[in-house]
Amino acid sequence: MAGFTLAFLAMIAVIIYLLVSVKIVRQGFNYTIEYFGRFQTVAMPGFNFFPAFFYRVGRKVNMMEQVLDIPGQEIITKDNAMVAVDGVVFFQVLDAAKAAYEVSDLFVALMNLTTTNLRTVMGSMDLDELLSKRDEINARLLVVVDEATTPWGIKITRVEIKDIRPPVDISNAMARQMKAEREKRAQILEAEGLRASEILRAEGEKQSQILQAEGRREAAYRDAEAREREAEAEAKATQMVSEAIANGNAQAINYFIAQDYVAAISKFATSPNAKTILFPVEATQLIGTLGGIGELAKEALGTEKK
Repeated sequence: MAGFTLAFLAMIAVIIYLLVSVKIVRQGFNYTIEYFGRFQTVAMPGFNFFPAFFYRVGRKVNMMEQVLDIPGQEIITKDNAMVAVDGVVFFQVLDAAKAAYEVSDLFVALMNLTTTNLRTVMGSMDLDELLSKRDEINARLLVVVDEATTPWGIKITRVEIKDIRPPVDISNAMARQMKAEREKRAQILEAEGLRASEILRAEGEKQSQILQAEGRREAAYRDAEAREREAEAEAKATQMVSEAIANGNAQAINYFIAQDYVAAISKFATSPNAKTILFPVEATQLIGTLGGIGELAKEALGTEKK
């Protein structure tokens, strides 16, 4: 009976020893294993067995990407402006052993290192550069901090400046400057618009004058052509009358007399001051003259038909 009890107790002790020796590592973590206080190996996620009392877990290291918030810092810029700056650092542990044993407190060390380099980088720049070159500041900080933390077994993935707060008086001056700059741009745009409008108006007047000149030229050309046709017709009529007179037809001279006579009467009729028209000759003479023109026309037409 005593032997059975001892065996049962020994079995219980073995089971407890095995359970204590089993190490279950969660996903995203690595455990450092120490052998009598000395680093021996790294336990990966999953099931691990290390004999109890000889091996123990040293540090539980988070291998996932982590975020470290950098509190607000007051920094003096190159042009002696005091600004308040805060930021954030993203990092990931690549070597659990180095992160556990190469630095005493990883978070404190990383925060102090980032703060120091933040002051160094931003203190070498003017206020205008700080406000306009955030990407350049982030890139410079990333290179410097990542290089400094390489012995600690971590990788700096991103360094971001969250906020840059200049003093109130500088902020007010910047606001006034921005307002003046916008007003200046508005005035420039308005002046450019007026200039473009004047140019378009001048171009329109120029085109109008050109078209008017072309119209006058075309009208003058048409008038000249009409006068030329009229002169040709007059010359042809004169030639025909002259030939008729030369052939012994005295009535042909009546053509010119009747033409001038009709023109003179037309002037009398269109005169604004003439209410009564007095003919200097008898009406029968005008009829006779018109009759002579008719005879002349008949003779001319008869000659053409022959």
